[in-house]
Amino acid sequence: MPAWIDTHCHLDAPEFAADIDAVRARAADRGVRRCVIPAVEAPAFDAVRTLAHRLDDAYALGIHPMFVARADGDALARLDAALQAQTDDARLVAVGEIGLDYFVPELAAPGALRERQEHFYREQLRLARRHGLPVVLHVRRSVDQILKGLREVGVAGGIAHAFNGSRQQADQLLEMGFKLGFGGAVTYERATRLRAMAAQLPPQAIVMETDAPDIAPQWLYAPAAQRAAGGVIGRNEPGELPRVAATLAALRGAPLDEWAAQTTANALAALPRLAAL
Repeated sequence: MPAWIDTHCHLDAPEFAADIDAVRARAADRGVRRCVIPAVEAPAFDAVRTLAHRLDDAYALGIHPMFVARADGDALARLDAALQAQTDDARLVAVGEIGLDYFVPELAAPGALRERQEHFYREQLRLARRHGLPVVLHVRRSVDQILKGLREVGVAGGIAHAFNGSRQQADQLLEMGFKLGFGGAVTYERATRLRAMAAQLPPQAIVMETDAPDIAPQWLYAPAAQRAAGGVIGRNEPGELPRVAATLAALRGAPLDEWAAQTTANALAALPRLAAL
């Protein structure tokens, strides 16, 4: 059975609270050897670390752009302190999930909230540089601004999670030492541009992820008419990763075993501390 790394999986989400052990066991049974659990806000740091240790997984610490509005004034200091306290923890593999989100109207509109998320992004890049860690980036409709921050601050590479930018933007991230995360979105046949890019990128460019419980693959999605009739979107889990990866491998014409080995090597290159696990 091919072995996989889910480089972005929110196992601490409330959707998994009732059956997290069963969720992780299903993923393991399907070949998901390791999950990376990114934090989204300071109050979650301890829980994410504890969960990663209990499940034999890895974690990242950061403040998500969609959570900066409710972040306390000392949130960045708490992140700095947590990174320092866990500096010898091999399971801490990155600063993340951090970045910019210009899809959410309140975050994209000029004003204090947009400035606040941009401030948090740059300050977290500086913390990553200070602690010698790569970053896991949220890049929704913000790749050019993300690139600008990376050039200004400079970090030790990482992953552009749920990448959906242009090929030119992809190449710029690759030149800066980043890998690009692909997950459930690539399974939708209507995502023609994303699927074409995933098929054409260099093999060393891509890491696999689920973003579970978010970004459900096509086979879990309920269309609007079905939802109106009471249907629901199936819960995305890390156990869906092998099927997502098989979809991408088929788009590339790559043997599944080779694709598993390639994307695992890519994940270890993006997040070097994973190798120790």
